[in-house]
Amino acid sequence: MFYLIGLGLNEKGYSREAYDSVEKSEKIYVENYTVDFPYDFSVLEKQFKEKKLIPADREFVESMKILEEAKKKNVALLVYGNPLMATTHISLIEEAKKRKIKFSVIHGTSILDAVSETGLQIYKFGKITSMPAWIPKKKFTPESFMEVVKENLSIDAHTLILIDVGLRFSDALNELKIAGKNKNIKFEKILVCQKLGTDKNKIFYDDISKLEEKKVQSPFCIIIPGKLHFIESEFLDNF
Repeated sequence: MFYLIGLGLNEKGYSREAYDSVEKSEKIYVENYTVDFPYDFSVLEKQFKEKKLIPADREFVESMKILEEAKKKNVALLVYGNPLMATTHISLIEEAKKRKIKFSVIHGTSILDAVSETGLQIYKFGKITSMPAWIPKKKFTPESFMEVVKENLSIDAHTLILIDVGLRFSDALNELKIAGKNKNIKFEKILVCQKLGTDKNKIFYDDISKLEEKKVQSPFCIIIPGKLHFIESEFLDNF
């Protein structure tokens, strides 16, 4: 049996169903490459009665080796947030179906739920995009995320930008400014959300120049607001 389990956004954010599934599992992996965890894995190990949690990188997960193990025993893959937000995890389910391996998906709260704390209306968000970490020395400076921002703004929609693992806040703002200038997008105020769903969550709403002064911790995301409803504007003014 293969369990694909969402952990939610903090160390106590998983469901009772998730806990019970871990209890049934003989081997437990924790996916560690799609987001910077806001807490240490050891916290989970204590909560799961000292069960050993094995870090799983992209290469291991995409190899589908975990499904081979699930043919013979109960195996769990723990994922921060909701487990089906990443394409790789959907591929695991598809492959499990092909191999006729029993599986169960246990959903968890995701960043898509938590951004509602900003006061922006969730149905007014457009396409989600990701900001990769640039490597100038290797001439790796993709700006495709800004094309999504541009498309969303054209229909007055908000844009949620997810941040690549390891990308520092100062570097993310720098990428945003450069890519925005190259795509002829002039930003007004933007939102930065730190550790949503945890007791260290913070929401900032300001000009980029003023946000540069803030010390923002990972994981964080950036939101480019589209056309604001007056209720959204009033809520944002509180930040």
